[in-house]
Amino acid sequence: VQLQASGGGLAQAGGSLRLSCAASGLTLDNYAIGWFRQAPGEEREGVSCISSSGVSTYYADSVKGRFTISRDNAKNTVYLQMNSLKPEDTAVYYCAVDWRDPYGRTWNVFPPVPADFGYWGQGTQVTVSS
Repeated sequence: VQLQASGGGLAQAGGSLRLSCAASGLTLDNYAIGWFRQAPGEEREGVSCISSSGVSTYYADSVKGRFTISRDNAKNTVYLQMNSLKPEDTAVYYCAVDWRDPYGRTWNVFPPVPADFGYWGQGTQVTVSS
């Protein structure tokens, strides 16, 4: 089982991209899904999460008001709409399953960390030029 992130690319500052997270061999509607990103020389950081029902969401302060997470369980896909992109958004973006908190009850108290997530796949590169 693996989650596959796609939709990355090159964008100008102020532009938009939409990332998709699809799974093979796994029904995503049973799981909370998180988006993480990792820039060169940096630790992997949580960007946004969505609960299994889609009711609860989490956004890192750095992306609030610019990024929107959503899910289409009929398509077994989770999306990350990224608007008003900044050069500091440049990173490899990954999606993964939250093993610990499928309902997203603790994200705003204990921000998501990679150790609590699994089924990592290859990420998708997002590059934002100034």
